[in-house]
Amino acid sequence: MKNLYKYLTITILAVFLSSCANKPSSPSNDITGKTWKLTELNGKPIILKNPKSNPYFKLNMSDMRYEGNGGCNGVGGTFEIKQDIMRIKFNQGMSTMMACEDLDIENAYVKALLAADNYSVNGNTLTLNKARMAPLAKFVLQ
Repeated sequence: MKNLYKYLTITILAVFLSSCANKPSSPSNDITGKTWKLTELNGKPIILKNPKSNPYFKLNMSDMRYEGNGGCNGVGGTFEIKQDIMRIKFNQGMSTMMACEDLDIENAYVKALLAADNYSVNGNTLTLNKARMAPLAKFVLQ
């Protein structure tokens, strides 16, 4: 009887540990397929002259492309992501070239995208970072 309890305990422990080991990455870390609206650049809230044109982006896993808007110009390109270690790389892509009121914010936004090499997620807030430096840009789920 003593061996039976030991066997059952080991079996239950093995099943528990194997179920924990096979869990997929946390869905809260999945930033793909969602629209992210820019709120901060380099630690400062963005102040738009035209609040209707808030910069945003979305990651499409099917073709590994990002698309969005910098405020008045469309932006897009390819990206690489490793969700399990929260690494990301935006590759130089295309952009339209219209002049607009918030062009300085748009330029800083695109620069932040291209400089980012990792990200963090806290609830509905996404932060793009470079190494261990202060956040380059913050976004909220739209």
